[in-house]
Amino acid sequence: MNRSGRFVLLGLAGLILNLGLTGGVASGQTSPPPRSSIGQSPSGQSPSGQSQQADQSDLVIANEAQLPDGFPHVAYEFRFRAHGGVPSLHWQVMKVSHDGHPLGDLPPGIKLEDDGLLHGQAERSGEFQFTVAVFDGSKPQQAVQKNFTLRVRSALVIDWKSAAHVNGSRIEGTVVVTNTTQDDMDLTFVVMAVAGNGRATAIGYQHFPLKKGTVAMELPFGENLPHGGYVVHVDAVGEVAAKNVIYRERMQTPGALQVVVGP
Repeated sequence: MNRSGRFVLLGLAGLILNLGLTGGVASGQTSPPPRSSIGQSPSGQSPSGQSQQADQSDLVIANEAQLPDGFPHVAYEFRFRAHGGVPSLHWQVMKVSHDGHPLGDLPPGIKLEDDGLLHGQAERSGEFQFTVAVFDGSKPQQAVQKNFTLRVRSALVIDWKSAAHVNGSRIEGTVVVTNTTQDDMDLTFVVMAVAGNGRATAIGYQHFPLKKGTVAMELPFGENLPHGGYVVHVDAVGEVAAKNVIYRERMQTPGALQVVVGP
């Protein structure tokens, strides 16, 4: 075979080889594209799956067990808060445990809203223990509860320093007064000796500004009285005009005090 014939054979072989290599494309056999990473985390979870897992974390009530103090007939407001869980959250006071035991209750005049707002005006002083539960929006629903204490303190406190007693023809004694609020109040202090026939005689009176935080201020009283029996009534009225709030406290002797010697 001459030289030009060898070139023709080599050319035909190259053409056949080239067609064999590209024949897969012509027949529609394509290689699969690379896997897309959109919507997948390194662990194989989608971002939405991660978000759902984070939202369903443990539900925890964040507030401290001892709530801020309140005062009778004064507006009270407090917000319960929780971490974790799935919105939305719903709050309520649990009256009894799962086995039927009572769990306490809110102070009369105070209520808890579904959104976690505790508010109202307590009707009386005292220490109140109760249980609050929060429920989230997951399915199945998560719920957690916690015990709380709310102390309703008497804003105006009066007590005997020296209880009312008879000294000759005189009934006398000393009262201590305390202002536990954060406000100065206008105090009126009155002591009356009430005889058996209903006649009342003032044996003590003071009117002055009682500063906030005042503790056990002594207020003496006393007066000469005709012979007879007297029940002693002590009244203290504190007014905070700026807040349109009035506090009242009263106490009396358990029985009549007998004045034997007249003035």
